[in-house]
Amino acid sequence: MELLFPLLILALLVPTFLGVRRQKKEMQKVTTLQDSLRIGDRVMTTAGLHATVAALADDTVDLEIAPGVVTTWSRLVIRERVETATPQDPDLLRKDDDANPPEGRPTEY
Repeated sequence: MELLFPLLILALLVPTFLGVRRQKKEMQKVTTLQDSLRIGDRVMTTAGLHATVAALADDTVDLEIAPGVVTTWSRLVIRERVETATPQDPDLLRKDDDANPPEGRPTEY
């Protein structure tokens, strides 16, 4: 019984310590990404918005979300850098997907 209390405390502290450690690593990755942003990078925000970096400031970033449409965001919302599709990758550039739906599938919902 005397050994049960220290084991219980240890069982509660170890997962907490590992969770904090994992969270610090993720925050370091995000901070490194946000510091390495360059104009022209394709990024995705925490809200899922895909955009191109148009300008950078200390705490903000201007994102071009459509041709000629630039909005200002906090740097903290940048979640990841997005790779752009290349002509060598035909699966990403299939434009006839909507024009020719697979057999047996409805075209409208």
